[in-house]
Amino acid sequence: MNFQQAVQTCFRKYVDFSGRASRPEYWWFVLAYVILSFVARFINDYLYLIVVLAFLLPLLAAGARRLHDVGKTAWLLLIGLVPVVGGLVLLYFTVQPSQTESNAYGPPPQPQPAGV
Repeated sequence: MNFQQAVQTCFRKYVDFSGRASRPEYWWFVLAYVILSFVARFINDYLYLIVVLAFLLPLLAAGARRLHDVGKTAWLLLIGLVPVVGGLVLLYFTVQPSQTESNAYGPPPQPQPAGV
């Protein structure tokens, strides 16, 4: 999955908290958010607020699907509310490799063909 496919997929599934998201899908989408929010912050505070609000639900949904991909419940996203340690725990979970077999959250995500 490339950058453009990941962003399109995450915005298409912006309120889909079920299923699974591969590592590339999640991390490309996080990169898109970081770049856009960084650029928007320098342009205008209101534009930054719009970018943050536009990405809020898609980031939560992608995070939930990413946790599902490693066999964890999406409720673990709440660990991120714990200062410092929570973010590190979430980082650890999101960098883990996908479970190759089906789990309680569905079959593993299928790789996208390059031309789609």
